[in-house]
Amino acid sequence: MIKLPELLAPAGTLDAFKTAILYGADAIYAGLPGFSMRARAKITPDEVKTGIDLAHAAGKKVYLAFNLFAHDGEYANLPRVSEMIRYLNPDALIVSDPGVLMWVRENHPNIPVHISTQANICSAASVKFWQNAGASLCVLAREVSHNEFISIRKKCPDIKLEIFVHGAMCMSYSGRCLLSNFITGRPANRGACAQLCRWKYDVILRECETGIEMPISEDNRGAYIMNSKDLCLMPRLGEVIAAGPDSLKIEGRNRSEYYVGSVVHAYRCAMDAYARDPKRFDPAPYMEMLNVLESRGYTTAFFDGPLPPDAHNYDSARSISDYHAAGVITNVADDGFIMELRNEIKPDTEIVFVLPNVMNSAPTKLAQIIDAKTRAVLPKMSAGQNNSIFIPRAWVAQEIADKIVPLVLAYKHK
Repeated sequence: MIKLPELLAPAGTLDAFKTAILYGADAIYAGLPGFSMRARAKITPDEVKTGIDLAHAAGKKVYLAFNLFAHDGEYANLPRVSEMIRYLNPDALIVSDPGVLMWVRENHPNIPVHISTQANICSAASVKFWQNAGASLCVLAREVSHNEFISIRKKCPDIKLEIFVHGAMCMSYSGRCLLSNFITGRPANRGACAQLCRWKYDVILRECETGIEMPISEDNRGAYIMNSKDLCLMPRLGEVIAAGPDSLKIEGRNRSEYYVGSVVHAYRCAMDAYARDPKRFDPAPYMEMLNVLESRGYTTAFFDGPLPPDAHNYDSARSISDYHAAGVITNVADDGFIMELRNEIKPDTEIVFVLPNVMNSAPTKLAQIIDAKTRAVLPKMSAGQNNSIFIPRAWVAQEIADKIVPLVLAYKHK
């Protein structure tokens, strides 16, 4: 069987950690507020430790993001970081700052170092620079085309290379945009980007001498002039794998466990199918699994070189999907399942369970909305405050119900 690259998933919460493990990720990356691009991560150091222990028990690796660009004053905090690194015991540290890299090599010489996408590595020369500095893996910039990757792989055969295959795109070189920091005070390279590129703008032409402002007429594309579609290399996954990357990375530090599980599930199934029969691999069924997720539309971005005309969504920054995350099954009973809601739900809604190693599952129709706490029948229920509904087992196909039970018990145990 063909050797596949590692499938690397994000974890911004402990639930996302658990989900990535259960749905087939080979490795997980996480970070800590203040020391990485995960400034808004909803995960504590103790939860990261729990996630790392769970991953190691399952034979998975965990990489800790430490990819801030440090100012002089922040080096005074690094002794405390050393204690945290020893406590967490990650499999590698993801860094982007040369000074931080030097500090890691001096203070944690036995921990492998991965160079973050924040370093904007676009050439074999840059890869060799970081390799000579002690890196064991380089995450290439999203701006690197497929042909450029092939060339870099050939020139750099003895260092691991990682590429992004799925997730949000940055309008600047990743993390280097100043719009958010300048206008809102939220720095992009600390994971606090306000995503001003997703906002709607009115474009005004100012005549310098007279001070007259003239509105520029908009065409039917609207005014979302910097709103990139989301990266998705599933349609080209066969070419991606054949080129020999060591790791395929999914973006999503602030994404829900539903998103993490669904994307990992799709790529896990697709990669395994490619390994079984690369000549007959068809990405279409796995693309359908991704199309139900909320997204801004998909693009292969720089895969073929310069961005294609359809790489941006000028009409809206909202999701184009007709589907929403219904909820997460959090408990099982003899007579049914408890689902914690992620969106409002009404009677006659059809839900589809996303299960590891299951390509398709029959939809389940919710004939009634039953409050999980009181078992009262309600006209509808909103998400929030751990609101949950009860789904009678009789409503769920037997083969699906039999798969849900061990999965939820494993999730609860972890």
